[in-house]
Amino acid sequence: MKNEPAVLTCVGLNYMTVPVEVREKLAFSSGELPEALAVARRRLRGAVVLSTCNRTEIYAFAPDDPSETRRLVGMLNGLKGTALDPSLFYSSRHAGAVRHLFRVACGIDSMVLGESQILGQVRDAMSAATKAETLDGVLSRVFHSAIGVGRRARIETAIGREAVSVSSAAVALARQFLGDLAGKTVLVISAGATGKLAAKSLAHYARSRILVANRTGERASELVDELGESAEAVSLDDVARALSEADIVISGTSAEGFIVGPDVVRPVMASRGGRELLFIDIAVPRDIDPAVREIPSVHLCDIDDIEAVAASGMEGRQAEVHRVESIIEEEVQAFIQWWSSLDVLPVIAALRGRAEVIRQQELERTLKRLPDLDDESRRRIEAMTTAIVKKMLDRP
Repeated sequence: MKNEPAVLTCVGLNYMTVPVEVREKLAFSSGELPEALAVARRRLRGAVVLSTCNRTEIYAFAPDDPSETRRLVGMLNGLKGTALDPSLFYSSRHAGAVRHLFRVACGIDSMVLGESQILGQVRDAMSAATKAETLDGVLSRVFHSAIGVGRRARIETAIGREAVSVSSAAVALARQFLGDLAGKTVLVISAGATGKLAAKSLAHYARSRILVANRTGERASELVDELGESAEAVSLDDVARALSEADIVISGTSAEGFIVGPDVVRPVMASRGGRELLFIDIAVPRDIDPAVREIPSVHLCDIDDIEAVAASGMEGRQAEVHRVESIIEEEVQAFIQWWSSLDVLPVIAALRGRAEVIRQQELERTLKRLPDLDDESRRRIEAMTTAIVKKMLDRP
């Protein structure tokens, strides 16, 4: 495997480099990943695609050549039918790619510093690649290492202490607009991981009335059961009625295209008597059509607006970043040392093989000169020569 002149390469874009309207063009849903990885399997030696609301990245083996960035960008564009300029993408290779992945897994490359959700997303990306058979031995090692580094950072430092998620940051954003959320009615569209976190944050901190809408009614009902008496399931087909009752709408589905637009919101607002409605769209691709901003008394925040809220609460965790960076650097060096050792494995194997041939030849020659030795003594001599060879070669 290591004989090929290839290195681990990361190419991607994230919330720090492009706005949400660009990120959503390259976002891969869980349903799209198998087909995308099937294409990658035909073109690359190994590949993992990590796609979240804040980033889309591909980790692959490619020739150690900066021009390979364009090829990987071209492949990503081809998979999504986009034509994003290569200048929008960042790239890193070898130790840089390993370091970047470790930073992502530790949550210090996240919009919400120290958030823990990314660790599960890294694990999911690895699982998808495993099922698609694009996770070769070295990629498996680096992703398992990343998960280990992420866990270590959260155990050995306070980077995750009181860390917020995107969902809880959305709740904080709602407080900025509306103040005390007690007694407010909140419509959460999505009973998936993101919607569930938002709903639980609201139920715990704000004591709000919560309406849960999901494409699958069963999942919405399950979440309502978890939340208790303050929650109620509504049908997606009945969203207009739910909007008329809501003060806040938090949407985070994985749907393709907008699920709420001005045609739905405008008649709802006409019946509310000027009562304001706040939309917080934490989905990528976005759920709420930006055109609703033009409707009087409607406020719309998207995932990029979460960043300012998240930044306001990161001072304490910021002090832990340098400790996390030290752990990352230690683990990067350990991984690179392992990676470099693959070069000498064939040499060591050949050296061991040659040593074993010599040992057996000399043992046979010696035993012929000692015909009176019993079987136990012969076994002991053989064990001793084997131990000598092993101890001499262990350090190399």
